[in-house]
Amino acid sequence: MWEKVQQTVEFIKSKIDISPEYGVILGSGLGGFTQDIDIEYTLPYRKIPNFPVSTVEGHKGALVFGTIDGKKVVAMQGRFHFYEGYAMQQVTFPVRVMKYLGVNKLIVSNASGGVNPNYKVGDIVIINDHINMMPEHPLRGKNDERFGPRFLNMGEPYSKKLIAKAKTIASDLDIQVKDGVYMGLQGPTFETLSEYRMVKILGADCVGMSTVPEVIVARHMDLEVLGVSVITDIGHEDSIAEVNHDEVLQAAAKAEPKVRALIKAFIGQV
Repeated sequence: MWEKVQQTVEFIKSKIDISPEYGVILGSGLGGFTQDIDIEYTLPYRKIPNFPVSTVEGHKGALVFGTIDGKKVVAMQGRFHFYEGYAMQQVTFPVRVMKYLGVNKLIVSNASGGVNPNYKVGDIVIINDHINMMPEHPLRGKNDERFGPRFLNMGEPYSKKLIAKAKTIASDLDIQVKDGVYMGLQGPTFETLSEYRMVKILGADCVGMSTVPEVIVARHMDLEVLGVSVITDIGHEDSIAEVNHDEVLQAAAKAEPKVRALIKAFIGQV
């Protein structure tokens, strides 16, 4: 893994002349954030050594480099998911690459299903913790100390300092945000009635199929993390509204302008 990461970093550095401080992973329906970046370079995943290629609709598949209010940024326009058939090491590979390109703050976004009765479709949730219910762990196997420690303390996966700053910025922008716990499940099926009940009983407020592996690996390398989720459907244990991926993308697209404004202001001020 170390050699692959360094090979990829060397390739990217040979193509760009920017050392990003902020990394942004854009979830389903949120790829439009790249319009807020003063873009200097765009590298399609298919041209980057060792990179997987996103297969999910709504994930375009490119690394976008540029600036926001003078801050240097790299954005993943499309992420990789365990349910696509990739190993966890492939899913999280770009996070490791970001670290060695210079990133020290990672912003992860996603679309999720809400189980908190106070949530509604279109709500923006600042993730304050997560529950890992995926069947594989990105740090399983021999640990390379050059990346991080064997036994990682996950007491603060999402930076309390960054969460507080994001909430202040949201208030200044008159953007309503909620906070909550995100549960990561494998997917790709949406949850059953009983699974929604399980999510709620176990203490999560929303559920999705991404983010958790990337955050674990980010923390393994001591990156500060901010997580933002858009509630695109609501799942209750007594009934489920008909939901499909197109509807998820549509709901995320409606909330996207506010999410973009929040993330842009956050990068500009932190």
